[in-house]
Formats: sequence, C-alpha cells, structure tokens
Amino acid sequence: MSPRTEESGEESARIQVDRDRCVGGGMCALVAPDVFTQDDDGLNEIIEGQEHSSGSAVRAAIRACPVQAIRIGGA
Repeated sequence: MSPRTEESGEESARIQVDRDRCVGGGMCALVAPDVFTQDDDGLNEIIEGQEHSSGSAVRAAIRACPVQAIRIGGA
C-alpha cells in the first residue's frame, strides 16, 4: 500500500536519488538535514522513513543539487 498524505488522502510521491549521478556535494543534506544525509562515501542518502517527505525544504534540496540527482517520482 502506498503512503497517503494525511490532509488530502492522496498518494504521496517518493523521493528518488540517482546515486550514479550524485557527486557528494552535500547541498541536499545542508538544505534539508531532516530528510537527507551522506553515506560513508559522501553520497546522498535519504534518511530512513523520510522517503515520502515533501515540502519546501525538499524542493529547495532538489533545486540546490548541482547535478540534478534528486527528483520526486511515483512510488
């Protein structure tokens, strides 16, 4: 079953990261530290349980990524 937003009952979209494209700039973790972190290799990692986060911080992280490795997609 897909997660739903509490306000509208609509399905929420999942954050997707292209780890092949990620260069480890860390802008995502700087802009949205409650959602993103960096793994031991310095690459983008979504914090467990935050895969369906949304909001202005996630949108700012998407815009801040220098290689456009983050996007919101379907489940």
